[in-house]
Amino acid sequence: MTSQPERAIRPRRSFIFSPGLRPDMFPKALASGTDIVCVELEDGIAPRDKAAARDLGLDLFAEPQADDGVERIVRINCLRTAFGMADVQAVLDSATPPPALMLPKVMTPDEIVWLDDLLTERGHATRLHVIIETNQALERASELAQASPRIDALFFGGVDMAAELRCVNAWEPLLYARSRVVHAAASAGIDAIDVPWLDLDDMDGMAEEARRARDLGFSGKGSIHPRQIAILNDIFTPDDAQVARARRIIAAFAEADTGLVVVDGKLIEKPVLREMHRIIAVAERVSG
Repeated sequence: MTSQPERAIRPRRSFIFSPGLRPDMFPKALASGTDIVCVELEDGIAPRDKAAARDLGLDLFAEPQADDGVERIVRINCLRTAFGMADVQAVLDSATPPPALMLPKVMTPDEIVWLDDLLTERGHATRLHVIIETNQALERASELAQASPRIDALFFGGVDMAAELRCVNAWEPLLYARSRVVHAAASAGIDAIDVPWLDLDDMDGMAEEARRARDLGFSGKGSIHPRQIAILNDIFTPDDAQVARARRIIAAFAEADTGLVVVDGKLIEKPVLREMHRIIAVAERVSG
C-alpha cells in the first residue's frame, strides 16, 4: 500500500483550469507560469461530455509528469452525484492516478473521510483540495479543513457562495465568508486560495482584490485567463525584505531550540515558522 507523502509547503499563488475535453490545452496551461493547473471535469463540462472528459483528463497522467514545479490537480464532480462517484471509481481503477483531486460542493467532513479511506485502501497517494462554496461547508469549514491529512488547501468558491448566501458577489458582502475560509485553513496549517476574478476587462480591479485577499491571509488567487497569471504571481510573491526576514526567523529558531525568539527587536513565536517556510518556498520557485 502506498503511503501518503508529507504535506508539502509550496507556492500556490495562482491557478488556472484546463478543460478535460481538451487535452491539447494541458501543456499550454502548464507553460503559462501558474503554480497550479487544474484539469476540469465539473462545471466547465456539459453532462453529455462528462464521460469523455473523465477519460481524456485522467489519461493525461498515464505517463510520468515533468518535475517543473507546477502542481497538477483534477477537479472531479460533486461526491454526492453519480458523475462524482464515476470520477472516483475511475481514479481508483487507474494505476496512474492524478497527484491531487479538487472536491467541489462539499458539505460534510464524511465525504472527505470516505474518499480518503477509498484512496488509502487502493494505495493511492493522491492529495486533496477542498472548495468551500456551500453554506453547509462554510458552517463546518474548520472540520472540513482537518478531515484528512491529505488536504493541502481550501479554495474559496465565491460565485456559488454568493448565490447560496443571496448576496452580491463582491468583496464586502463576502468578507465574512472569506475570513471563515482563511481561519479554517490557518487552523489546519494549509493554504487558502481565493476565487478567480471574472472580468478580463478590469485588471486593476483584479489586482486590488488580490491584494486584499493576500492581506486577509490567502496564499493565492485563481485566474480564468493566462494574462492574469503574471499579475497574481507578482502580488502573492514576497518581496526581498520579507524573504530576508523569513530567513532570519528560521535561522533564529534553528539556533535557539525554543518556542520563542527575538528577531529585529520583536518577539516571534514558533507557529509563524510554517508561514516563513512558505515565503521561502515561493521565493525559491521564483528564483528557480
